[in-house]
Amino acid sequence: MLRIVQALDGGICRIKLAGGSISAAQAHAVADAAQAYAGGVIEATNRANLQIRGIGVEQDALIARLLAADLGPSNAAGDDVRNLMLSPSAGIDPQMLFDTRPLAEQILATLQNHPRFHELSAKFAVQLDGGEALAMLEHHHDLWLSAFVRNGQTLLAFGLAGCPGLDAPLAAVPLEQGHALVVAVLEAFLDLATPEQTRMRHLAVDKLLSRLSLPLLPADGFQRPPSGALLHLGSYPQSQKNQFYVAAIVPLGRLDSTMLRGVAQLANEHGDGTLRFTPWQGVLLPNVEKPHAVTQRLGQLGFLCTPDQPLARMTACTGSSGCVKALADTKVDAVRLASLQTEHEVHLSGCPRSCAAAHTAPVTLLAVSPGHYDLYFRDAAHPGFGRLHARTLSIEAAGALLRARPRSNTDD
Repeated sequence: MLRIVQALDGGICRIKLAGGSISAAQAHAVADAAQAYAGGVIEATNRANLQIRGIGVEQDALIARLLAADLGPSNAAGDDVRNLMLSPSAGIDPQMLFDTRPLAEQILATLQNHPRFHELSAKFAVQLDGGEALAMLEHHHDLWLSAFVRNGQTLLAFGLAGCPGLDAPLAAVPLEQGHALVVAVLEAFLDLATPEQTRMRHLAVDKLLSRLSLPLLPADGFQRPPSGALLHLGSYPQSQKNQFYVAAIVPLGRLDSTMLRGVAQLANEHGDGTLRFTPWQGVLLPNVEKPHAVTQRLGQLGFLCTPDQPLARMTACTGSSGCVKALADTKVDAVRLASLQTEHEVHLSGCPRSCAAAHTAPVTLLAVSPGHYDLYFRDAAHPGFGRLHARTLSIEAAGALLRARPRSNTDD
């Protein structure tokens, strides 16, 4: 948040939210800052954070407004390393094995206040999974921890450079050792890594594990149940009696101040005064008693509330209107593709970096020139975007090809 990044459309301020959570008052502060000091564009990211785009010369005033709303780090030097992902339904999910939020708070405090951890890359990330039904299990993290129960004891399985939905764990520790494990792994990483080795995937796993003084347990019996496919859209009962959460998607990850103020008002009127952003570039309102009224209002504000809306199945990077590396205006093209009523989950990427997708989408359109894309289908046998199916397609041609292909052929 304290380091404004320049882009083609102005500065970008990334606001890292603890567990994706923000109060209604803080949401109003973000909306006010975006409107007063930037172009008014606010983005929900696939790491459950927010960012403001189009910041001009008044970046210091914008940062001051956000700091006054308590949206900054507890330690300025620790701003970049506040990268800890939780389930958006932490503490309220009926399937959760424990409430991850107290442990997450402890880990975040250590990341910010332990000076040595400030050496970590700004992209270095940790995931803490409490077994919730609503969880992003495909985003790769440098360190992931996932809860399971064995012989009546709650344990945390963990892995490196992967995710609990796809990878087998390396070992496990008792739940009460979770914080100590994170500290030990990060210390070992920094002991071993050269300046060029900024991510966990750059190191040999065995070498790192051998440096851990913490006693490790086998992870026998760990099996992460799959996440509910559509639980990030709609309303669902919480573990708390007569309480529901309501979740929606921000169209192509982009909202404005009016939308953010509107959802903050809903949180005050129908929820507990908080809202949570999700890794699906969406928002979740917890502790709601009358979900239908909230869903209806979210739709009126411009949020996507049902999976039958084509844009709810699409992601797109900033595109050529905001990024000098992009070869096409991906967000405009995504809207055109949605109008063609394809039922597939599609990611439109303006360049090979694929900034807007943290994992490979079932279908990827990779821009090669304005309005034209190469089309890939996800395939475990092919790294990167998957298997190249067609080159230099217009949006209309891509839409026709996808309409002729059953969705089941891409949902591997």
